[in-house]
Amino acid sequence: MSAELIKQLRERTGAGIVDCKKALGASNNDIEAAIDWLRKSGLAKAAKKSGRAATEGAVFAYIHGGGRIGVLVEINCETDFAAGTEGFKGLCRDIALQIAAAGAEWVNVADVPADAVARERDVVVARTIAEGKPAAVAEKIAEGRMKSWYGEVCLLEQPFIKDDKKKVADVVKEAIATIGENIQVRRFTRYNLGEGLEKKTEDYAAEVAAAAAAAKG
Repeated sequence: MSAELIKQLRERTGAGIVDCKKALGASNNDIEAAIDWLRKSGLAKAAKKSGRAATEGAVFAYIHGGGRIGVLVEINCETDFAAGTEGFKGLCRDIALQIAAAGAEWVNVADVPADAVARERDVVVARTIAEGKPAAVAEKIAEGRMKSWYGEVCLLEQPFIKDDKKKVADVVKEAIATIGENIQVRRFTRYNLGEGLEKKTEDYAAEVAAAAAAAKG
């Protein structure tokens, strides 16, 4: 199975890489048969739905580890009917569990601020040069390492915790194909019990000490 065939199938159907591989494998690398396979599975239509307005949905809450981790995630779809289906609710649970277990800072690559990308790239390039690679080579290596970084910090780029052969984005596309509506993960918040308290305590102690010193002065 060649990368070129996968690329062609993706361009013609909008389906994800994993689904294109499955389709080609099931069709003996016949691209027309693979397109039919995707159409029958509903996956070829999923990408076409991605431009449609999704203003309904749910804010889903998930508590993990006896209250040590909490997640709020907003996932949108097109109708309140779809939001009430078990398929949509199941997707919400899976996405919330993903956030609780794997963490993430942003939903997708487009959400990552330019300064954060530049800072990480500088670190990656410097580390690669420190490993003995020439600067020109380090830049190329950095591209691959940046993809790995996106796979850690961007929710939709992460390997799905229930099947690491898929990305979270692939799971969303499968839900679009099954439910028949555009679905978007809009935003999320992850709470980790005690996170940041130590720093705040130190800051408070420093403020008290400074105030005491000023009072003596």
